[in-house]
Amino acid sequence: MTNQSGKAAIVTGGSRGIGRAIVLTLAEAGFNVAFSYAANQTAAADVETTAKAFGVDCVGIQSNAADVKEAQALVEQAHKRFGRIDALVNNAGITRDGLLMRMSDDDWAQVLDTNLSGAFYTCRAASRIMLKQRSGSIVNISSVVGVFGNAGQANYAASKAGLIGLTKSLAKEFGSRGVTANVVAPGFIATDMTESVPKEKLMEHIPLARLGEPEDIAKTVLFLITSGGYITGQVIHVDGGLVF
Repeated sequence: MTNQSGKAAIVTGGSRGIGRAIVLTLAEAGFNVAFSYAANQTAAADVETTAKAFGVDCVGIQSNAADVKEAQALVEQAHKRFGRIDALVNNAGITRDGLLMRMSDDDWAQVLDTNLSGAFYTCRAASRIMLKQRSGSIVNISSVVGVFGNAGQANYAASKAGLIGLTKSLAKEFGSRGVTANVVAPGFIATDMTESVPKEKLMEHIPLARLGEPEDIAKTVLFLITSGGYITGQVIHVDGGLVF
């Protein structure tokens, strides 16, 4: 991989967990990075400081992923600051778990609005820039749950499965302009979202017999963005062998 100095990326949900690892991995590779965060300004400031230590520009922008105007503003601010957008990574996501028969309309809508509609909004905004550049890479972070489903997560599974369909459609629409679109589907990654998951039971189903680390996802994203120029419309499972 060559140094990516001067290139620019947007990462949604970049203040913690997988998003934080993606921001810092891209910064270390030479990307200027704009990332969105929901509320934790302290965590966002820490990401900015850590990323800038790599000699790049990095800015956190408080933004509601489910709001179309804020998603548009995120892309516009990043483009104005950096002059170009070479990569978009849609990582922002929430869960509102519960059995279908007890799931409220609000829990369904919030998860779909944030995880799926939010990605659509940023893809639409960023693609207008990338298509003019005739270059760019979109990586949407889905989940193995979007592939095989999970009891108690109908809303989350639907949103993550929707990301796969969205991405495959973008790959067909944008390919002729040199813009790629791919999905990374993490398995069970050691973040605060998996802290309450019973680990011993999980190990029975993961051939590598361990949880993944946020950096495992970040390195895959970096590969797709920097070395995956002939890869588009694909779903890359990073799950320790959980899904075959």
